[in-house]
Amino acid sequence: MNGNDRSIVGLLMLAHGMVHTYELSIPIFVTIWLAEFEVIAIAGVEVGVTQATLGLVVTAGYGLFGVGALPGGILVDRFGSRRLIAACLFGMGGSFFLLGVAPDLVVVAISLLLWGLAASVYHPAGLTLISKGMEDRGTGFAYHGAAGNVGIGLGPLLAAILLLVFDWTTVATVLAVPAILAGLYALRAEFDETAAVDGVGTDGGEPRTQGGVDSLSQFVTESKLLFAGAFVIVFLIVIANGLFYRGVLTFLPNLLEGLPGFEPIPLAAFVPGVEAGSGRTLKPERYFYAGLLLVGVAGQYLGGKLTDRVPPEYGIAGVFGLLAVLALSFLPVAELGIGPLFALGTVFGITLFAAQPLYQAAVADYTPSGTRGLSYGYTYLGSFGVGALGGAVAGAVLTYADATALFGVLAGFALVASAAAVYLIVRD
Repeated sequence: MNGNDRSIVGLLMLAHGMVHTYELSIPIFVTIWLAEFEVIAIAGVEVGVTQATLGLVVTAGYGLFGVGALPGGILVDRFGSRRLIAACLFGMGGSFFLLGVAPDLVVVAISLLLWGLAASVYHPAGLTLISKGMEDRGTGFAYHGAAGNVGIGLGPLLAAILLLVFDWTTVATVLAVPAILAGLYALRAEFDETAAVDGVGTDGGEPRTQGGVDSLSQFVTESKLLFAGAFVIVFLIVIANGLFYRGVLTFLPNLLEGLPGFEPIPLAAFVPGVEAGSGRTLKPERYFYAGLLLVGVAGQYLGGKLTDRVPPEYGIAGVFGLLAVLALSFLPVAELGIGPLFALGTVFGITLFAAQPLYQAAVADYTPSGTRGLSYGYTYLGSFGVGALGGAVAGAVLTYADATALFGVLAGFALVASAAAVYLIVRD
């Protein structure tokens, strides 16, 4: 990479890690909120807290994370990436400070909504910066994705470790600090945001040179042009990915705690100074969950490098086909013990996150450079906006059916994405 590429990657690795640190620490808190809160009181109406109702609360924040990506993408095309990335970081830090003083689930929901709003601009800003500012795009996607998974894995791990000593509100406050510091760095970083753009984008082979969206009518026109081509199939892929991703991760710690080998371990057994019978325990499912996410670093790097070597459509078809098999195998393998589940979880984590650089590259291949921010806005509207419904679907299936049904539904999402990629291959 040249100097400009390195400057861009340095900032984006830091910011991407921050975004996913917060995103995936939330399910660690979900297990605590299920035990701590009995009702949600809104306008004098009290609703009991179940996996279904809490799934809706979390889905609201995650949904805004995706829905806000579309206006975020428009802003990126007009104002550039740097300022939006800095605003994202400051906003996420502030939302977790609010979460740290939340007295009830209503304030928790407000905090998650504010987090989702702040975080929503990151992916359009970051991915546009890679696709327009970096000469070595594939390596940029690889390092960017790997850094995201460092946050995805270390965020929940850090939260789990801190929860051994502090209550969840203190942990949320501590987690807010790194984002504020990262935001200050974003304001000072130096790079050329458009160093790799030659002024010509492609949409099904047609050259175009747009420079952003200036009005509602232009927004409608550009959106119609995007969805008139093969991007509509890529959009279906990212929606299926989002439903699978959010559906499997939102309640995974809660699912794991009921499996063989995940019984709570008293801290007094291995931590000096902790009194026996204190009730303080180590939760193995939190560390398994964090480990599964952390191995996704290898998946992100693998997926990024694959985009330089094979057409992304082929990679997408294979990765999602494998995810369908892994989803259907998860519970049967779990019955064999924690060792086999650890092996499957490793493959699962790598495969789950290998998909992301592949569909990010597909977006770049099927959209014009002048509205790349808008394109990635739609991408994360689909993946994290519509995809956020995966958390609500998971909560409902677990409440009214069981885990076996949930993994069957997840396999269906993966097969839809794989079939859509095969269609792109045949179409080309």
